[in-house]
Amino acid sequence: MKLYNYALTATVLLAASQASHAQAFEDKFRQLNDDKFRSPNVYRTASGAPGHEYWQQEADYHIKVQLDDENQSITAQSTITYTNNSPDTLRYLWVQLDQNRFRKDSIGPQSDSTSKPERISFSRMESMMTQESFPAGYELTEISYDNGDPLAHYVNDTMLRLDLDEPLKSGESVTFNINWAFNIIEADVLGGRGGYEYFEDDGNYLYEMAQWFPRMAAYYDVEGWQNKQFIGNGEFALEFGDYRVEITVPADHIVASTGVLQNPKEVLTSTQRQRLELARGSDKPVKIVTQEEALENEKEGTDDTKTWIFEADKVRDFAWASSRKFIWDAQGYKKNDTDVLAMSFYPEEGNPLWERYSTASILHTIEHYNDYSFDYPYPVAISVNGPVGGMEYPMITFNGPRPYVDEDTGNKYYSERTKYGLISVIIHEIGHIYFPMIVNTDERQWTWMDEGINTYLQFLAEQKWEKDYPSWRGEPRNITSYMASANQMPIMTNSESILQFGNNAYGKPATALNILRETIVGRELFDFAFREYAYRWKFKRPTPEDLFRTLEDASGVDLDWFWRGWFYSTDHVDIALDNVHLLTVNTKDPEIEKAWQQQQKEQEPTSLTTKRNADVNYKIHQQPHLADFYNEHDEFTVTNADRNEYNELLKGLSDEQKEMLKNGSNFYVLDFSNHGGLVMPILLDLHYEDGSKEHVRIPAEIWRRSPEEVSKLLIRDKTLTQVVVDPNWETADVDTTNNYWPARAIPSRIELFKRDDRKDSLMERYDEKLKSDDES
Repeated sequence: MKLYNYALTATVLLAASQASHAQAFEDKFRQLNDDKFRSPNVYRTASGAPGHEYWQQEADYHIKVQLDDENQSITAQSTITYTNNSPDTLRYLWVQLDQNRFRKDSIGPQSDSTSKPERISFSRMESMMTQESFPAGYELTEISYDNGDPLAHYVNDTMLRLDLDEPLKSGESVTFNINWAFNIIEADVLGGRGGYEYFEDDGNYLYEMAQWFPRMAAYYDVEGWQNKQFIGNGEFALEFGDYRVEITVPADHIVASTGVLQNPKEVLTSTQRQRLELARGSDKPVKIVTQEEALENEKEGTDDTKTWIFEADKVRDFAWASSRKFIWDAQGYKKNDTDVLAMSFYPEEGNPLWERYSTASILHTIEHYNDYSFDYPYPVAISVNGPVGGMEYPMITFNGPRPYVDEDTGNKYYSERTKYGLISVIIHEIGHIYFPMIVNTDERQWTWMDEGINTYLQFLAEQKWEKDYPSWRGEPRNITSYMASANQMPIMTNSESILQFGNNAYGKPATALNILRETIVGRELFDFAFREYAYRWKFKRPTPEDLFRTLEDASGVDLDWFWRGWFYSTDHVDIALDNVHLLTVNTKDPEIEKAWQQQQKEQEPTSLTTKRNADVNYKIHQQPHLADFYNEHDEFTVTNADRNEYNELLKGLSDEQKEMLKNGSNFYVLDFSNHGGLVMPILLDLHYEDGSKEHVRIPAEIWRRSPEEVSKLLIRDKTLTQVVVDPNWETADVDTTNNYWPARAIPSRIELFKRDDRKDSLMERYDEKLKSDDES
């Protein structure tokens, strides 16, 4: 990168401001309506809001489930009332059977590709072996109408089709029964989003029950039936409804669940009920079941059972957890329209980490998510420690991090990573109760719409926990390696086809939203627009277009270029500062201009020949009579003709034009090239000779006529000494080495190492003494 010094002329300026290139022009600012968006209609408007004829289906459930703690299985009976609010007549209904995903003949395991298996971990081998032998999946024991008549059906892997005797017309409801049983998977072995954990030391189990009942698939205006098979990554697309769930478990179990407990007097002691009331008004968590009580409970066993009854209104799913190992704490929170009891359930193995951070993290999440979206509407918010690392359901979440036990001392420790991992995963999963459990996106189609949006809000909440909180995702600098990597696909890719899942569906969209907020739109405008999106689609089902359109509609900023680059392509940000040109105004005064031209000439390097001829006795010196007019004058000589032309020029200029010729400012033209393909604002720090600094923000629209190369004119009275592109690393620029003028050396370290000259000899290894059990 060089500084070019020019006198300013109309020709030079024109050349500097027009990038010329022979490549085919790509319009990065083409409106998405041209080729990406569906046309708006009565269901979804061009502004991104629900249309005046927006509709969605409803599914209400009454379920009775029995947990078999001896055999780790459940049996259940359900009655479902499905209401068709669509304008369509439905001849059949689709139901999700997600437990079938664990069957060895399901599409998920059948479609797993295999890399060369030279190295397999023990846990992976155990998982593969168990997959082959474990009797997983639903046993459907009855499918009938509410009057008991059989209901025709067909099981298609993880989906169940119910063939109605009479077509279900718009506005009608149908009620039917589905009864079933299945063996609960061991979550640590087969993975998944629910299952059991066995505690070998005390012989007890902890259950986290999710995707446990046949659930009505989504039917909506954009996709029709969302009956894509469950392979593992694309989570759920479900309907809102009201639930009454009766959960029968061993009498010494504690149950955590979606919904509000309806029969506390039948399942809780009077002391536990009193503690719950105390917790509602407490400023710190109150133990409903203490650690001492839980440890005592673990020692018992019983053949008696209790039935816990929960009800939940306007939820799209239902999950629960059960164990006699649970410690239980709770704390209330009430503000505006939020009146919630935050609760945590965890075994002794989770302490001291969980009693300190779990409920506090729930409340922290609600406080800040409320600021950025809407008031938390449900009566409870729950965090459960168990075998599932992190998963969300309405009102309840499953979270994994725990301390570890030193085998020698028996002491418990936890790392910094575990501590912040616990806080972060609880923020993330509780945040999911907002997105997508309330803003009900189609997870089976678009993972990023719940994971990316929630990761963005998680970052905002984390940064309010403490200064320099070690957030994993959100900062632009943390996404640059991925943005420059191979094997990418656009964010707008179906959930099951994504490569580099975490970065694609979590990190990149979260960073994109953060950049919109901090760099492109601004906090005030963006926060207003995002809250508008959340309010518009609370308890409704938005699509990506609804999000994009609402953010533009409410902010008043055309962001089609941003969505096109960040969400529909794999381009990355790499803006280089190639050259800095310095221009000053050509005064047209021959006395000034020819002196300036002579000065420029004299600054050119002297030729090698001229240098080496410095001592030559030139002919012209030997015979002075050979010198004439041209030996005394050159191209820089001001002639009377020059002066006359200048005077004639001045006569034809206005006073304002004459003043322009006297302008003494510096005209800097900065040349930029776009190496990454993604157009973004150009952010500059300008450093001046007097030690001052100026920050300049050039909108992304500068690239609209040339996405590969642009130049920018800056008129300044001061003298530039340094220019830095993206000085605060706001745009995820993957290569900052080309962001400086003048170019600078890149600091790094040379790592010295000692060469290991030892040979790995089979003979030496053969002769090694075999260690005894005590020595190994």
